Amino acid sequence: MQPFEEIENIVRPFILSDDDYKEIMQRMRQKFDEGLGKETNPTASVKMFTTYVRGVPDGSENGEFLALDLGGTNFRVLLISLDGQEVKMESKIFLIPQQIMLGSGIQLFDHIAECIFKFMKEHNIIHKKIPLGFTFSFPCKQLGLNKAILAHWTKGFKCEGVEGEDIVRLLHEAIQRRGDIEVECLAVINDTVGALMSCAHSNRKCAVGLILGTGTNACYIEKIDNVELWDGDDEEPREVMINTEWGAFGDDGALDFIKTDYDRKVDKTSINAGKQTYEKMISGMYMGEIVRLLLEKLRKGGHLFGGKGSEEMSTRGRFYTKYVSEIESDVDEHFKNTKQVFEELNIEKYTDEDCRIAQYVCSLISTRAAYLAAAGIGCILNKMQRPEVTVAVDGSLYRFHPHFHDLMVEKLNQIVDPGIKFKLTLSHDGSGKGAAIVTAVAHRIRQTKSSNQLDQLAKDVQKQNLEGH
Repeated sequence: MQPFEEIENIVRPFILSDDDYKEIMQRMRQKFDEGLGKETNPTASVKMFTTYVRGVPDGSENGEFLALDLGGTNFRVLLISLDGQEVKMESKIFLIPQQIMLGSGIQLFDHIAECIFKFMKEHNIIHKKIPLGFTFSFPCKQLGLNKAILAHWTKGFKCEGVEGEDIVRLLHEAIQRRGDIEVECLAVINDTVGALMSCAHSNRKCAVGLILGTGTNACYIEKIDNVELWDGDDEEPREVMINTEWGAFGDDGALDFIKTDYDRKVDKTSINAGKQTYEKMISGMYMGEIVRLLLEKLRKGGHLFGGKGSEEMSTRGRFYTKYVSEIESDVDEHFKNTKQVFEELNIEKYTDEDCRIAQYVCSLISTRAAYLAAAGIGCILNKMQRPEVTVAVDGSLYRFHPHFHDLMVEKLNQIVDPGIKFKLTLSHDGSGKGAAIVTAVAHRIRQTKSSNQLDQLAKDVQKQNLEGH
C-alpha cells in the first residue's frame, strides 16, 4: 500500500457523505420535536429550553444598563447606553481563577459581585440603581425571564451548590451580602440569545442565534403553538425564543453512526464524558485535540516527522484549536504559519510534505465541524419555514477560522429547502450588547405595563368618583 493510501485510510472516517448529513438533519429534527413535546421532553437529549424572550427590539429602547457575561474563564462586566440605534459600550474583563471555577457557588457569586462593585466604582455609578442583564452561557432551564435553574456545568466549571439552583437568586444574594451596590437582574439569557438580539437591534430579519466558539449552541424563534411546555401568557407575539442546547445532540447514541475512535477518545478524557456529543465534534474546546490525536496516529505510523514527535505533541490538550486556524491560513508553499506552529510544539525535523499533511488533517476536521454545524442550522431553517432569515453567529471559531463561514454556506446551499433565503452574519458582541438589549426590552415592557396599570387605576378611581357623586 502506498503511504498516501495508508494516510487516506486513517483519515477516511472524517469524510462524511451527503446522505450522512441528510440523516443527521432528520435525526436532529426528531430530537427537536422530542424536546418540544410535553410527554417526550423529560427524556429528550436535546432539551429545547424556553427562554421567555418574546420580543426583539423595536428601536425605542433607551437608558443605561449593566450586562454580565459569564461563559468561560473570562468574565466581563459592561455598561451599555442605548438611545434608539445608538449604542455606547464600556467593558472590563475579569479573570475567574481555576480555584473559583472548581470551588463553591458562594465563592463564585461573591467573586462576580466583587467584580461588579469594582466596575461600578471605576465608572462612578455606585450610587445609581441600574437594571442588569446576565448572559450565563451554561445549560439552564428558564422558569421566567429572570429565573434560570442551572441544569449542569460545562466548559470546565464545577462549582458545588449551583446545579439545580436559580442563578439570579444566587447573584442577588451575593449582592445583598455586600450591601454596597444596588443592582437588579431583570433578565438572564445565554450567549445564543445574546447573539440573536444584538443582531436584531439593526436587522429585523434575524431569527436564529448561533455560537461557534469554545462550545456550540443555537437558538431560534419558535411559534408558541409548537411549544407544548409553554406556561407563559397568551399575549402577542405568539412566539418565543427556544434555546436548543443542541450540544447534547447525540448523547443518546443518535450520532454513533458517524463517531470515530478519535471522537471516543476525546470524550473519554473530557471532564463530562458521555455528554455534549455534537459539541465535541464541532467546537473549539475539542477540535485541536482531535487533530493532535490524528497527527500522532500518523506520526506513529511513520507518515509524519520521520516518526519522531515531541513532548508537546504527545501532551493532551497541547495542540490548541487556534493552531488549526493558523495552519489553514497558509496560502502558499512557504507554510509560514504551519512551520511556526511546529516550532512552538518543539518538532525538530519536518518537511514541506509534513506541512501539507498537517494542513490536510486540519482541513478535514474543520470541514466536518463546519458541515455538522451547517446541518444543524439547515434543520432549524427548514423547520421555521420563514422566507428570509438572518443567522447571527458569534464565537472565536467562526470569527478566526479562515474558511468556516464559506464551508457552512456551501453546505447550507445544498441542504436548505428551496425558496428559503438565508444569510450568516457575525454578531458583534452578542453576549454583552445582547444581554443589555433583552434587559432594555424587559424594562420597556415592565414600564409600559406599570403605566398601563396606573392608567387603569386612574380610570377606576375616576369612575368611582363619578359614581359617588
